[in-house]
Amino acid sequence: MLWLACAPANKALVWKSASTPWAAMEKLRKQIKPPVFKTRDFPVTAYGAIGDGKTKNTEAFKKAIEACSKAGGGTVSVPPGTFLTGAIYLKSDVNLHMADDARILFSRDPNDYPIVFTRWEGMECMNYSALIYAYGEKNIAITGNGVLDGNADGDNWWNWNSKAANGGPAKQVAARNKLHELMHQQTEPKTRVFGNGSFLRPNMVQPYNCKNVLISGVKMVNSPMWFMNPVLCENVTIEKVRVVSHGPNNDGCDPESCRNVLIKDCHFDTGDDCIAIKSGRDEDGRRIGRPAENHIIEGCEMKDGHGGVTIGSEIAGGARNIYAINCVMDSPNLDRILRLKTSSSRGGIIENIFMKDIKVGAYKDAAVSADMFYETPGSFIPTIRNVWVENLEVTKGGGYGIYVRAYRASPVQHLRIINSTLNGVKIPYKIDYATDLVFENVKINGAVVNVPDTLKKK
Repeated sequence: MLWLACAPANKALVWKSASTPWAAMEKLRKQIKPPVFKTRDFPVTAYGAIGDGKTKNTEAFKKAIEACSKAGGGTVSVPPGTFLTGAIYLKSDVNLHMADDARILFSRDPNDYPIVFTRWEGMECMNYSALIYAYGEKNIAITGNGVLDGNADGDNWWNWNSKAANGGPAKQVAARNKLHELMHQQTEPKTRVFGNGSFLRPNMVQPYNCKNVLISGVKMVNSPMWFMNPVLCENVTIEKVRVVSHGPNNDGCDPESCRNVLIKDCHFDTGDDCIAIKSGRDEDGRRIGRPAENHIIEGCEMKDGHGGVTIGSEIAGGARNIYAINCVMDSPNLDRILRLKTSSSRGGIIENIFMKDIKVGAYKDAAVSADMFYETPGSFIPTIRNVWVENLEVTKGGGYGIYVRAYRASPVQHLRIINSTLNGVKIPYKIDYATDLVFENVKINGAVVNVPDTLKKK
């Protein structure tokens, strides 16, 4: 038996004009405030750190952060130089601040990353700590104009997701499959222990169950896996961050089951989704039941990546009230502009998605994509409803303008494309099941596009 969306039922919205979501977005913006820190400074060099790129400074970072937090908070400063380290744990009231010419270079030794409670591809388990990790902390930040270098390459970390020389499966496949099985069996997450020998790569930055998080100014390169992955966090600001890396699963920013998130003025050039909003995979996502909600994405630039703004695929907890405005995207390697990807193994409700004032030079696959058949099907049909796209300008399009692949039992509801122009598109639209579909002043390849007769209200 197939069930409709598993997320708790709530009253569906249907926006009648852009002014309604815009007002909600501006109200939300006032609620998201970055943390403020005391003016005390705790230089890592005062605790033994040496920026020669060779000395391992894990203990020095730990001492500086603990001293700062214990004293009531302040700044742990990283001066110019290259500071090699293992995992960094951020504690409450600490701002890890990097000077302009500072580089934190993370160790390639898996033993430098302790086993912690984490999410891996939307599944709870015990696995390697993120390169920078925090759990249950308040008022934490990573700031400055330095570089966070994950130190991954084809021979380190990334090769865990590469096929073997004989063409066999990647090293991580066995453990990934085992984690899926344990999740399907709904085992206690803390008994799902991985780590050495399992080859499940850590993310770069993962604040978990934290409040008042700020990431500002830094450049991030060469993460083993995802870059920024706040999980179950509230009041998150990510601004003026540059992410450049084309390794496997190098998503730029993946807020997961978070509430009140601002991602502003960032640059993404990635090997996977630029921004991917998530809320847990399958049984874990449904059990936890925390949607991704109240996100603003503003003034960002997306280059290469599977999707510019993506919602999913680990979205079993649902997503709602997502606003993306004033962004620029341009790359023949950027697959999709707005991508909603889910499946009937997920379930959940994706709703109230607002995208406006987006300029695109080029993309590869689809401008707007809503796909309910991503990965293996299951017994929980998802819901996608109330999606508004306005002022989308595309110079050189890709395969599709609008692509919708949904269930007959759960069509995409209330999708609106307004005042948008797409040029260079091979196929204007491919839409199977949708209700209350609206095209208003939409031109594709110079021709006005109307709602297909097969999808008009009867």
